[in-house]
Amino acid sequence: MGLLRMQKTPQGVPPQVGLARFTLSEAFVETAADAAALGFALARLPRRQRPLLWVQDRLSRKETGYPYIAGIGTQRPVIMVNLSRATDVLWAMEEGLRCRSLGGVIGEIWGDPAVLDFTATKRLALRAEAAGVSCWLIRRAAHPNLSAARDRWRIGALPSAPHPHDPQAPGAPRWAVELFRSRHAKPGAWVATYDRAADRVDLVAATGDGTLDAGDGTAGRRATG
Repeated sequence: MGLLRMQKTPQGVPPQVGLARFTLSEAFVETAADAAALGFALARLPRRQRPLLWVQDRLSRKETGYPYIAGIGTQRPVIMVNLSRATDVLWAMEEGLRCRSLGGVIGEIWGDPAVLDFTATKRLALRAEAAGVSCWLIRRAAHPNLSAARDRWRIGALPSAPHPHDPQAPGAPRWAVELFRSRHAKPGAWVATYDRAADRVDLVAATGDGTLDAGDGTAGRRATG
């Protein structure tokens, strides 16, 4: 799968949602091994050939494994940094954000370590904005405590869309995407679908009452923004 990207803003979605921002964004996953948040973060990075700094703590690496760079399909260099403690991840991210030559910074932190407080996130946000570098913090097994992140998301996998030619085969990948707090856009919930032919992520508004149909007879998650 090629690098995901947003090429247009679908009808009914605030224009700000489709823009890559040079600031700190947080993405919370519902299951530890869910890679949807990482795919969404990669989709929103600016389309540059500059290197990407990717930092994991020990528990994230143990529970989810190493990213399969070849499978991501990105053409940009990826600098992988594997650390043990959340405090080291935050330090590496902050140091990376001092470098204006990077195309983006992604950090994965497990749980709710005390070091990951409002001050730490404020430092990341200010560094990202000063350097003009997008920064994503992927939160696993975590709670949305106080944070200075400008955009905060909940992202989870959904059953794939129906295949247009074979009902027994999986169709286009889909994710439940909820922007529950933002300084730039109105919160809301969408279904994100990857268009392989166009190499693009499209956002479609969820149903009116905020319930996302999982497509398998079970109720999806409900927007709370």
